[in-house]
Amino acid sequence: QVQLVESGGGLVQAGGSLRLSCAASGGTFRSYTVGWFRQAPGKEREFVATISWNYDNTYYADSVKGRFTISRDNAKNTVYLQMNSLKPEETAVYYCAAAFAGRVIIASSGYDYWGQGTQVTVSS
Repeated sequence: QVQLVESGGGLVQAGGSLRLSCAASGGTFRSYTVGWFRQAPGKEREFVATISWNYDNTYYADSVKGRFTISRDNAKNTVYLQMNSLKPEETAVYYCAAAFAGRVIIASSGYDYWGQGTQVTVSS
């Protein structure tokens, strides 16, 4: 059983940056693919980025390519999401998720474990 805790959310002005962290415990984290998703009020949860267990593969939603970077530090059991040039429409609760898989996963249904989320608010 893997427990995930997100942190790093907050209030930022449009064009600003935040770095989210997803800390894992309770499992062999280095064997898990990790993804970031977000959900804005009244909208469905959407995929943001994912990274495979061995660092080799990452994948991003088109809307964040070139602005967001996902990375991981398996020694610290932590995955990060660096978000630059944030936009007001990216205000949402951001969730990390983990799956025991050897590949990147885009669909939320492919993940087994979820954190509680961290709020990101981008002001205009």
